[in-house]
Amino acid sequence: MSSQKIAVMGYGVVGSGVVEAFYNSLEGISKKINDDVDIKYILDIVSHTGTPFDEKFTSDFEVILSDPEVTVVAEVIGGLKPAYDYTKRLLEAGKSVVTSNKELVATHGAELLQIAKEHNVLYLFEASVGGGIPIIRPLRMCLIGNNIKKIAGIVNGTTNFILTKMFEEKMSFEDALSLAQKLGYAERNPSADIDGHDACRKICIISSLISGEHVYPDEVHTEGITAITSDDVSAAAKLHYTIKLIAYCKQLEDKKTQVLVAPMMVPPQSRLSNIKDVFNGVVVEGDAVGEVAFYGRGAGKLPTASAVVSDIIECVKFAPTSQPVFWKDGAHDKVIDYKQGEFSFCIRAQKTQETLEKLVSLFGEGEVTFEYDNQLLFITKEIKEADFESALNKLKQQGEIVNSYFRVLK
Repeated sequence: MSSQKIAVMGYGVVGSGVVEAFYNSLEGISKKINDDVDIKYILDIVSHTGTPFDEKFTSDFEVILSDPEVTVVAEVIGGLKPAYDYTKRLLEAGKSVVTSNKELVATHGAELLQIAKEHNVLYLFEASVGGGIPIIRPLRMCLIGNNIKKIAGIVNGTTNFILTKMFEEKMSFEDALSLAQKLGYAERNPSADIDGHDACRKICIISSLISGEHVYPDEVHTEGITAITSDDVSAAAKLHYTIKLIAYCKQLEDKKTQVLVAPMMVPPQSRLSNIKDVFNGVVVEGDAVGEVAFYGRGAGKLPTASAVVSDIIECVKFAPTSQPVFWKDGAHDKVIDYKQGEFSFCIRAQKTQETLEKLVSLFGEGEVTFEYDNQLLFITKEIKEADFESALNKLKQQGEIVNSYFRVLK
């Protein structure tokens, strides 16, 4: 029986979790792959003493790159530098790479997958989208017999925690964010989460996978949750709706893709409406299977680590025969301008005697009309975003006060 050697690059929250999860499951992993396997190196620029793994630490990437015994490397450094250069060189050297690095996959995925294909190795990134929730592997294996029509997901635990606190405990956005930071759910600089960039990278990866062409973050219209007010929360609650930051992609009939990230009003019948706190959920609609849902902890040290270790096992056991993840570089015309997409919208307006009459005149009969406290909630039928914006501007020009509006998830 031979012995397989792997390396882990990065020993932060996720990296230390990968090492912990690996050794906690080592006996089971060896049985699954019918082979001995061990971590030979842990790459980190910080020296570590007093751990059970002191002898495994190195600060020299070249040691890992040049060691022929190392066949699989887990890249959990994060960011683009030096992760991009290291990953590219490892793949070119014939080593499989697994990662949780959503920014790297969303930015350079097509290039790195092509290099992996050319060198007959794997580049896997289950942990980059759902953390501990399996979504990449089901899409590329279990649901491969489907044409995926639509995916909608809550894929950022920080924003979901904030919105849950705003709904259930009537917190302001600022207070909920402060609590998230205090509990370690939000970074000191929370922009990647609350401005939607994290969710954007994740939906880019999903969209690339199901469309077969790379979808880049700068092609995706992205809105965060910073403008949501307590009044918006109260209005949604009047309809028994919630507001969630939704990562959304839809395959259109002309082989184009509609992709965006935005806060949306979610009706009570949706599988995403009751996902709370730091939990994530993704709903996939296929032409054959219908609707399937994935739910669990989308982030965190050990949930994310479990997905990385799962990819390590696939590389060690199945690298020569595994169906590789692959998509080609896109021509930057796959994603439609978001203004050409269609949604229903919920408008919250100050009620006047003619408000409803004007709304119906501009938008047609609404699907829902609700009046409370001198406010009017009006949910339009599905309408192209460009047409919605035009009609909304006309409404404002007619003197009506529009307090806010949200897309409605269906």
